[in-house]
Amino acid sequence: MRGWTRREMMAASALGAATMASRRGLAGTAADEEAKPGEGKAAPSDSIVLGFIGVGGMGSGLLNIFKGFPDVRVGAVCDVYEPNARRAQSAADGKPEVYHDFRKLLERKDLDAVVVATPDHWHAIPTILACQAGKDVYCEKPLTHTVAEGRAVVKAAAKHRRVTQMGNLIHAGENYHRVVEIVRSGVLGQVSKVRVWMAADRSGLGRPADGDPPAGCDYDLWLGPAPKRPFNPNRFLFNWRWFWDYGGGLLTDFCCHIVDPVHWAMGVDAPRTISASGGRFALNDNGETPDTLEVAYEYEKDGRNFLLVWSHTDANTHGIEGMGQGIMFQGTEATLVTNYNTHKIIPAKGKDVPEVPRTLPRSVGHHREWLDAIKTRATCSCNFDYGHRLSSVGALGNISLRVGEKLKWDAAAERFTNHPEANRMLSKTYRAPWALPEV
Repeated sequence: MRGWTRREMMAASALGAATMASRRGLAGTAADEEAKPGEGKAAPSDSIVLGFIGVGGMGSGLLNIFKGFPDVRVGAVCDVYEPNARRAQSAADGKPEVYHDFRKLLERKDLDAVVVATPDHWHAIPTILACQAGKDVYCEKPLTHTVAEGRAVVKAAAKHRRVTQMGNLIHAGENYHRVVEIVRSGVLGQVSKVRVWMAADRSGLGRPADGDPPAGCDYDLWLGPAPKRPFNPNRFLFNWRWFWDYGGGLLTDFCCHIVDPVHWAMGVDAPRTISASGGRFALNDNGETPDTLEVAYEYEKDGRNFLLVWSHTDANTHGIEGMGQGIMFQGTEATLVTNYNTHKIIPAKGKDVPEVPRTLPRSVGHHREWLDAIKTRATCSCNFDYGHRLSSVGALGNISLRVGEKLKWDAAAERFTNHPEANRMLSKTYRAPWALPEV
């Protein structure tokens, strides 16, 4: 249960594990196994033609996964940074058309669905427009940059009856299914506290000077609805997530992965209160999001309360239980500790924990699930409604930090009941001429 020291290694490891699980089948029976890449040939009527919007690190990884399915054809790729787009085209054997502007890609009548893997500030607009264009959508996590954008995306998907999946691929794994079964079984007793944590080291970010965008980059379109800023290397490619204009730091980057089994197992979808403390205390760089953060979320389930505590450091790799990333369910009868791939149960003194039966259906794989649902019009496990509620947890924590107060949340209205300024931070002002599409 060893942790990682770099987010990139974590993402690559998780992506590889989920991909292999997807291709081998997670239920352990031949009926659940997928066809491996290259096996069989789908009839044209069964083929799914995909377009990819944003083909940087995560986008190119997703392209490499989806192109391996025998019933998928990559029809188009789009990126405002031409080297990314050309690399993606080459990865798909040079066959897909290359686009600079995602709106042109969405005009294609032959595309059945799109994969959106842009920076967070660019999730909402293309996702909504894709729904309006009749495309099913797979969007990377977090679903959107703000809570208001998330609600608009959910509304657009429902209105246009789109099949959706948020890129929360760890959800499909065997380990998370087993953790949920254990917690739901009651063998842990009453769970009054859950801890989730991340420990990483990003001390090499530095303070590069502003300068000119690299060749082949349409920086104005990359900024899109975000405020006009001078080009800085740290605001581009991977490191954009440490700036409020484009992302929400480690909290929004990973809350969808490690808060997911908490919501799933405990049967909740939103906290009642949020209280955060932290800041950029340790890293000497030009990043903005907190490198040190604690967020306490109070939840209520069936008349009983429990506390979810998020903890992260971005300047030290030593996490709780010796793990760089993890989740701890603390119950009256036992404690369960888990990360992406493994888990262990620690009984309370003098207690015995019985074996818990398998009760949940297993996934055919996060990506395969979406492809199958495109054909059957089923609802995916990480559909946009689920993804929005999960993504909101990170956004709410950051808002509490930035206003410096404990906030009370009305989940049904998606408003704070005690802080007008915090409510204003649920949405954002777009830079002209961009606007959130009407839904």
